[in-house]
Amino acid sequence: MSIVTVQLGQCGNQIGQEVFNTICGDVRGTHGLCSKKENEAYHHACTERFFSEAESGVPVARAVLVDMEPKVISQTLSIAARSGHWKYDDQSHFCQKQGSGNNWANGYSVHGPRNKEVIMNLVQKEVEKCDRLSGFFTIMSMAGGTGSGLGAFVTQCLRDAFPTSFILNHVIWPYGTGEVIVQNYNSVLTLSHLYQSSDALLVHENDVIHKICAQLMHIKHISFRDVNQVIAHQLGSVFQPAHTAESGLHYSRNPLGDLMETLVPHPEFKMLGLRNIPQMPENSLAYSTFSWPGLLKHLRQMLIANAKMEEGIDWQVRPPCPGSSISSSHSINKLLHFNTSIANLVILRGKDTHSVDLGSFRDPSLYTSWLNPQDAFNAWKTPRAFNKYEKSASLVSNSQFLLKPLDNVVGKAWNMFASKAYVHQYTKFGIEEENFLDSFTALEQVISSYTNL
Repeated sequence: MSIVTVQLGQCGNQIGQEVFNTICGDVRGTHGLCSKKENEAYHHACTERFFSEAESGVPVARAVLVDMEPKVISQTLSIAARSGHWKYDDQSHFCQKQGSGNNWANGYSVHGPRNKEVIMNLVQKEVEKCDRLSGFFTIMSMAGGTGSGLGAFVTQCLRDAFPTSFILNHVIWPYGTGEVIVQNYNSVLTLSHLYQSSDALLVHENDVIHKICAQLMHIKHISFRDVNQVIAHQLGSVFQPAHTAESGLHYSRNPLGDLMETLVPHPEFKMLGLRNIPQMPENSLAYSTFSWPGLLKHLRQMLIANAKMEEGIDWQVRPPCPGSSISSSHSINKLLHFNTSIANLVILRGKDTHSVDLGSFRDPSLYTSWLNPQDAFNAWKTPRAFNKYEKSASLVSNSQFLLKPLDNVVGKAWNMFASKAYVHQYTKFGIEEENFLDSFTALEQVISSYTNL
């Protein structure tokens, strides 16, 4: 089954291009470290998932590119075409001459309705190229106007037009120091609207990825491209084909459906976080060896201590003892910042995955009490190595990982809203104070639900 990617705004288009580049590079690489038959099956599953075949023989990305300014889209199309290994369809993009000015309301209330028909026609054409549609993967930033406002509008349109298809929104969380003065407003409005129409939100925080670039990748002068490549590597480590427990010896055919079934057992809990290890500069790989027990020990502690990378993990954090009362369990959580999970998915790629012991992730104390731990944890595996790493492990987690950043953004936005700062910029495009209040209420409910796990 195929995934149609919808790239929205500058951020969405630049990350989308890196994602397809990473996937294509991985499939073309000779570093699979597996049998020829396995490699061919992997290649076929990946191509069906992300690319359609062109007459020229160059794979064409199953993607729709949308931005309100032409510059980034023309750069993105040109970089892909120059690679010679894949390209975008010449007819699958839409842009205007004027952006959304970092105003969510402009993207949502003006550009969205005005351009809905053209954008949805492009999506429909991409869908018709798929033999079977798994769903949509949208990529957007929360801070600006086009990715966030138009992105929220397009997601609602996708839900209306394809009510039975899965929608996974990939959302880039803005730098805490600030990119745009109204980024907290934009973020609150985006998240509250996506929560209504999306099946799940997969979140990457810019601050975290920046740290990975500096501390793990040892990049001195970090560019947006460096950040985007780390994000693309992490996304590829999840979306490239793998064997699920149900699919047996065949690669999973319904990647988005499998992801939702595994990780989103209740519509109140839709926030997904992603961790991937190891991550290091390419020139260090030749001098590094990894064992599965070592990788998984780190990955598990990253989960329970809510560490976003393998450096600087707090090893003091422990799961609460079984049988402790709710009140004492909550005090332990507060004291040690233990990160309670609803559901976890571990994806293992590379040598000897069949013999790996994942029992430590099935520990009931990691999970909320209302879900059976057997249902809360799943593992996907493939002997096919990913992106030059002999062994690599990814963890997609539905947990309390985002509580602090979410509380922070909502708090900052509320403080601005209480003094009516910049609200007039939104009301002139039809987003009233009542809309803000509805969004605050919706997100306070999300915060409350995750806090009480």
